[in-house]
Amino acid sequence: MLAYSPPFPLIIQYGGGVHGLATEDEEGIMLALQHRDQVCRISLKVPVPTLQKFITTINDGFPILEYLYLAAPMKHNTRLILPSTFEAPQLRLLILRHFASPIGSPLLTTAIGLTRLSLQWIHPSAYPHPNHLLQMLSLLPHLVTLLIGFRSPVSKRDIERLLLQSPIITHVTLPSLYSFGIEGVSTYLEALLPHVTAPLLESLGVLLLNQLNFSVPHLLQFMTPTDNFRFNSFKLLFHHEAVVAFGYPSVEAEFDSFSIEVRCEHLDWQVSSVAQIFNILSPLFSNVVDLTLDHRVHSLSSEWHNQVDRIQWRELFRSFRNVKTLRVHNGLVPELSCYLQLDGEPLLELLPELTELVCPVGSVNDKTFSAFIHEREVAGRPVNLIGKTFPVGRTRYKFLSSTGYSYIDPDPVPPL
Repeated sequence: MLAYSPPFPLIIQYGGGVHGLATEDEEGIMLALQHRDQVCRISLKVPVPTLQKFITTINDGFPILEYLYLAAPMKHNTRLILPSTFEAPQLRLLILRHFASPIGSPLLTTAIGLTRLSLQWIHPSAYPHPNHLLQMLSLLPHLVTLLIGFRSPVSKRDIERLLLQSPIITHVTLPSLYSFGIEGVSTYLEALLPHVTAPLLESLGVLLLNQLNFSVPHLLQFMTPTDNFRFNSFKLLFHHEAVVAFGYPSVEAEFDSFSIEVRCEHLDWQVSSVAQIFNILSPLFSNVVDLTLDHRVHSLSSEWHNQVDRIQWRELFRSFRNVKTLRVHNGLVPELSCYLQLDGEPLLELLPELTELVCPVGSVNDKTFSAFIHEREVAGRPVNLIGKTFPVGRTRYKFLSSTGYSYIDPDPVPPL
């Protein structure tokens, strides 16, 4: 029937995920892909064997294709490869999940009008040399949103070995870039960022894979030139897979302009990780007056609730010295109440500007924070204790880690 239809533009979409396609659906998609001159949009998320069949059909030129989304189910280790002959000069949106790097492919060298690019690789060997990635980006001056994701950790030594192969000599300016997300190890991030300029950037998301030590001075340098990364409000979300921090341009802002996620499972590691990172980024936090500590755990376990060393909490709060309002979720009340027992520490070194402590009603009724409140009153720097029912602070964020996607990619499958 398609062979006798008028040459209308074709949209191919299937999102069956891990379940197989019906035979007639697979045959219909294969037939539609053969009409290259009519296909304007493709969105396929199907099991790997089926997706590989479709990929072999996506070759040569697709002259009017504007939208391409191809993904295998999450947590699949196969690295899919696009045909080397595939071209789509009118492409505006490209999202690939679990593909080998398409750097150097005619698809990217010819799609100079691309405005949204999302490449998420999974295998450590897919980490390209920063020069190659930067050279690819230099061909895409119209990018508005960009996500580069590496889902598997590699050692710092492996990244350093990659960088020793040749120096980074390419610098790229992305004049239209509004939103940028990057996932991987901090060593790669730090090698890449000094060579990228994005003067209009307003939204930045970073996902760092688990490691013991974090040093991100180039992230600070990348964020410093623009006033878009000055924050009045910050939220830390601790959950069973990661810790995520969200920075908001104002206390009233509904959406964050910056997020950073660290994938690690234990509370003490999480606090230690963000404390290290915030110690470096702290020049951006001088205007933060509202701080929320949120806590979401699907399955409570005593192992997850490893007690955090007081020094780690102190290092974390040191980056937010001008906070006036602190909001504490119920799950973190025991930890914070212990930390706020000063034990001889100088009283006003801890959140010296604090005037409000917002916590669950029960923590007010059982006087959990009474000692801290009393000591602040005696010191002449009173803190108003406010009880609220759950939840405390913002809740308007998408809890995406349970789906396998990160907070830095809030729209994993854009609508057709």
